[in-house]
This record gives sequence, C-alpha cells and structure tokens, in this order.
Amino acid sequence: MSDILVKDLFSDQHYAEDQTITLHGWVKTIRSSKKIGFIELNDGSTIKNAQIVMKASDLDNYAEIAKFPISSTIAVTGKVVYTPDAKQPLEIHADAVVLEGTSDSDYPLQKKAHTYEYLRTIAHLRPRTNTFYAVFRIRSLAAFAVHQYLQEHGFNYLNTPIITGSDAEGAGQMFRATTLDLNHLPLTEDGQVDNSKDFFRKETNLTVSGQLEAEAFALALRKVYTFGPTFRAENSHTQRHASEFWMIEPEMAFEDLDDDIVTIEALIKAVVSYVLDHAQDELAFLNDNVDEHLIERLEKTRDEKFARLTYTEAIEELKNADVDFDVPVYWGLDLEAEHERYLCEHIYNKPVFLTDYPKEIKAFYMRANDDGKTVAAVDLLVPEIGELVGGSQREERLDVLKQKIADNQMPEDEYDWYEDLRKYGETVHSGFGIGFERLVMYVTGMENIRDVIPYPRTPGNAEF
Repeated sequence: MSDILVKDLFSDQHYAEDQTITLHGWVKTIRSSKKIGFIELNDGSTIKNAQIVMKASDLDNYAEIAKFPISSTIAVTGKVVYTPDAKQPLEIHADAVVLEGTSDSDYPLQKKAHTYEYLRTIAHLRPRTNTFYAVFRIRSLAAFAVHQYLQEHGFNYLNTPIITGSDAEGAGQMFRATTLDLNHLPLTEDGQVDNSKDFFRKETNLTVSGQLEAEAFALALRKVYTFGPTFRAENSHTQRHASEFWMIEPEMAFEDLDDDIVTIEALIKAVVSYVLDHAQDELAFLNDNVDEHLIERLEKTRDEKFARLTYTEAIEELKNADVDFDVPVYWGLDLEAEHERYLCEHIYNKPVFLTDYPKEIKAFYMRANDDGKTVAAVDLLVPEIGELVGGSQREERLDVLKQKIADNQMPEDEYDWYEDLRKYGETVHSGFGIGFERLVMYVTGMENIRDVIPYPRTPGNAEF
C-alpha cells in the first residue's frame, strides 16, 4: 500500500492498476444511496477528480461518510480500477475512508455557479474552484517558462530594488515608502515635509520598474532580466490595471530595436508553447468554460509570425477603418485599448508589433529617431488584451539623454548615475517590459487582471 497522487493515476491507464493505494484530498462532491455512494476527490495535483466508489457493505462508517460536508479532507484507501470505456476513466473502490479535516456546513463554494466578482471577495478560497485552479496552475507554468527561456538564452536573473529614490517612468504616480509619523510630520522652515528626517534621509517610493537599474547590469553582464513586483499609484479601475503587479524586464547590450523585437517574439512564443504542452487539461477546461477560442488563438500565436508596422502606418489603418471609435484617431494619439485591439483582432487577427512612436507619448530613455519626431520604441499588441509588451532601443547618447531629462523637467541629480552609463563605455542597448499578469490573461482567456493575481491590489482594495 502506498500514498500516490491523482495526477499519476490519470497519467497511465496501467499505473497502480489493481493495486491498493491511499489518496489524500478534499471532497468536491458526495452522492449516495443506502447501499452505494460516490465521492469526487481532488488532491491538488491535477484539475481532474478521482471518483471514489464506496459500498455500505465494505465500510463500517458508510453512513457517517455519506454526510461529510464538501471540502472535508479525507484519506481513502482502496483498489484502483481502470474503466477506459466509461465516462470516468478510473475509479477507486474504497476499503477505508478516514476523515482528516472537517469542513463546516457553511462552506461558501457549494456546487453552483459563482460570479467572478463574488469570488474576489473570498480570494483565499477561490483557487479551490476549477476555473481558478486552472488559472493559477497556468500562472506557475508561465513563470517557469519565462525563466527557462531567458536562462537558456544567456540572460542573467537580476533582483532590482523595490524601494527606490527615482521614478523610472517620470510619471510621478508612485507609492511613498516612509517611516515618518503621518500625524506629526517634521517640517522645514518653509513648511515642506523634511525628508531628511525619514529613514533613508530622502523621499523614497515603491518601484514602478527595475529597468534603469537593469540597464547598468546589462552593460556589464551583456544580458540580464528582472522578474519581480512593481507598484503604480494610478487611480485606474480598468480590467487591465492593478496597483501591484509583476514585471518581466530583459535588458540587452549590443542589440538594437530589431534585435529587441526578435527576442520579444521568441519569448512570447516560448511561453505559449510551454503552456500548450504542459497545461492541456487546464487549457481544455478554460477553452470550454471561459473562452472557446483560447486554444486556437494560442496555437496561432505559437505557429505564425507576428505582424509588424510603424505607429504612423497603424494610424492610417485606423483612420481608414469602417468603425466609429470612442476616441477619434489622429497622429500623436496615445492609442487606447479599442485601437490596439482593433488592429490585432480585426485587421491582422494575430499579435502585432508597432514601432516608432511619437516622442511626446513615450518615456525619456527611448532613443530619438533621426526624423526628430519619433523614438525607437516598440509595443506588442495581442488579441483580447491590447498592449502586452512595451520596449525600446535605449538612448545611449549622453547629450541627447541630458536634453530629454531637462525637457521632461526631471531632477538631473537623481539621474547622475544613469548618465554615467553613457559616459563610461556607451553602446547600443535595448530592452522591454512584459506585464506578467497581462501575459497570464492572454494564456488563460481571463478578461480581468484581478482574476489572474492571487490577491489583487487595486484602488480601494487591499484585502487579505
């Protein structure tokens, strides 16, 4: 007799056949009559449940078992019987069922449909549903695939600061990190908060990006990447934005915008391919219950080359489109999700790279193009999401960088170290950032970022 996992039983129709084994798991459903009963047991190793067949004649505690509440933890010992011709490919004929952990009768996930909005209020229990089991299993696989691809292609994993004194984006929407007593703030003579009395002797915030710090290491280790939490104090309530999220940020020395695009496409394809290969059961469930085109879309992403066009070409495509957008299209517009999705869902029907954006709508560190109007930027737009990846060739010319910092009215002394990178061995270098939760949305078909984060942080919500 041995303890085994349910996933192993489903992996091979002869695995443990006719053997007596023990399973530990949770009751998903119980149905019974006077003589025979059935338990659907899940042990967390797979989305699939093992069917336990129990007979009153074989179990002294049969009547007690039949009353176990949903989500009770049990140990089942019995013989494995494979039934390939039946709806259920295998079942366990129970010799013993032991209650290891009881569940109260008010367990909120009874066998009925629940809205995603309700499930967010019980985020500590929602991974027990099939939908969220599948989502968070795929999230784990996608994270592994990111690390695997980058490690196998010469990238060094880098941990950049979570607490920072600079704003990488220059947007100013950051969460303050402080130990000051907010009820008794120290003030300077002119009535301003005296930041010299704070823990770090200056104003610090939670990071919005590890990119700038990663650039420094790319100019020593050639290829690096960060994969960690980032924070933005943006009062946004859209389905694509969260206040705390994870970013994948590779940086590469000696690589220009074209090289950047090649790496982006290869990484996305690698993650999608890994999920398709290793999450077949989860994807099948999501395809049947969340997005009926999910697998088809992912296979197309894996197999077809992404489209590529300039921002200017995209504006012309959108202007010629036979549709009335909520936000009118013009050159210089920071494209909205409706525009991005129209390009990749209706015109190209696949992921689309847009390059060479107007300099006014992109960050200061992006390399200025020779036309004086655009920068060497790239966004990857994907169906159902819109923007998934944002990247650029970085501005390596010190004089141009200095002017951009001045034009954006950014405090130059905070970027002295960043300018040093251009003084001491400047070279062509590029990088990009992927919002990991958006990537998980793409590979699961989920429409709301709150449903791909274990415990979402959004304006007005920091529960659990």
